[in-house]
Amino acid sequence: MEFTAIRTATADGVATITLARPERLNAFTSAMHAELRTALDAAESDAAVRCVVLTGEGRAFSGGQDLTEERLPGPDGKTDFGARLERDYNPLVERIYAFPKVTIAALNGPAVGASANIALACDILLAARSAYLQEAFAKIALVPDAGGTWSLPRIVGAKRALALMLTADQIPAGDLERMGLAYKVFDDAVFRDEVAAYARRFAAAPAMTYRLIKEAARSSEANDLKTQLALEANLQRKAGASEDAREGVAAFREKRAPRYKGR
Repeated sequence: MEFTAIRTATADGVATITLARPERLNAFTSAMHAELRTALDAAESDAAVRCVVLTGEGRAFSGGQDLTEERLPGPDGKTDFGARLERDYNPLVERIYAFPKVTIAALNGPAVGASANIALACDILLAARSAYLQEAFAKIALVPDAGGTWSLPRIVGAKRALALMLTADQIPAGDLERMGLAYKVFDDAVFRDEVAAYARRFAAAPAMTYRLIKEAARSSEANDLKTQLALEANLQRKAGASEDAREGVAAFREKRAPRYKGR
């Protein structure tokens, strides 16, 4: 499929999906959502892909929803501001959050509005020094969406999350790291290289183990301790029976680098 709103590239076990509407700060449209769905499907079905990087072209990660795009009508013919969320954003956030392979949001620049929350749905967020995140919704009298009201309180705490949403302040890269929203921040000049190094690191690691770790982490959000301990035991059984676990132990004993196959 030939894409018009995104670009894709695959190398060294890493699929890089680039939001590619730089003239509109990579703002989201219906076409971009459709292309993202196709690209994610392809990355999931490609056994050679172990890690997915989502980033932006030009000076922004994304400015959020393209507000010039025609709004969707509801059953009464009037504009329905929830319709695009139900059709496009909600499925995308759920898809990324539950994606079976490691996902990295690489904030090459500002991530504003819905795009900020799409980035937060990824497993790891890496940011360039010039990047910032902004829950800008209140500035245009709208409510944070694309999962922002769910993810932000879980990451930074309820009071700080509410302040970030009410003020719609820009959160610079350094603060993203201090708040735990970004895992690492890199200077702009080396950002692409550092992201590529992280992605290759995950691509060379035991993919099945990562899938189980993600399952454990996601499940813990709703589990009590006893339930989570039981889940850990069951997942450890699966991990321990894997070919990668045997290889990892053998490599440790033989003092060599492991060669993981993702199974």
